[in-house]
Amino acid sequence: CILFTVFCLCSVDENRKAKSSHAILAEIVKEEGLLAPYRGWFPVICSLCCSNFVYFYCFHSLKAVSLKGKQSAPSTDLLIGIAAGVINVLVTTPLWVVNTRLKLQGSKFRNADIRPTNYSGILDAFVQIIRDEGVGALWNGTFPSLLLVLNPGIQFMIYESLKRHLRRGVPRELSSIEVFIIGAIAKAIATTVTYPLQTIQSILRFGQFNESTDNSRLLTSLRTIKCLLVNRVRKSGMLGLFKGLEAKLLQTVLTAALMFLLYEKIASCTFRVMGMSPHHYKKH
Repeated sequence: CILFTVFCLCSVDENRKAKSSHAILAEIVKEEGLLAPYRGWFPVICSLCCSNFVYFYCFHSLKAVSLKGKQSAPSTDLLIGIAAGVINVLVTTPLWVVNTRLKLQGSKFRNADIRPTNYSGILDAFVQIIRDEGVGALWNGTFPSLLLVLNPGIQFMIYESLKRHLRRGVPRELSSIEVFIIGAIAKAIATTVTYPLQTIQSILRFGQFNESTDNSRLLTSLRTIKCLLVNRVRKSGMLGLFKGLEAKLLQTVLTAALMFLLYEKIASCTFRVMGMSPHHYKKH
């Protein structure tokens, strides 16, 4: 929750002079108090739970339907991961829009153009956004989010590939430390590769960037992404695209590693309860 707060501020408030994540965190605590980094913790938990459930369910359902017991391949894992990611984006984007706004509500921004918001909770945020901006505003940032389905796609492709490599054709259950490490490696690579787009996604979800109007929503989205990326490079250089990366890596890598660990252990226990033989570890 703390690291997500730092990431959101790095993405949205470009006028903040602090460069490193720990410096920004120190500023937040000094100006807004010790509890400020935990602001909006409940929407974060709700969004993470819903998003992970939808993604895992879709990924493994699509994998079961497409493979039908056959051995998977990295390219197959990537395509299935992308498909599951698209479904996840379309279903859970409204939650992440509300989550981002509640997380940043009450922050002391350096950018004077950012307007303060006043939401009393998740439901009130939904009501106000729909009333003031229309239902479509709940899907702000959907286009970069759809591009970012590469993130979990790459993550699952690397994870499944490393898992197959560690097994080396032997159907065995991986140890907890093996699952944790390969889950962390997979997420770290996926996050670093797609990080610039993640910052654009947060800006659009926050809802205070004026998009140009165009007959084509696709062209408008592409121009908006290009404009935001170019502006960030002009202000902070190429490294500005990766401002706050360390906070995002700590947040997502630890979360993903623990998520994979819990998933593998739950799956293992489920197989044992169902009386399935060890070779099922290899297939799942």
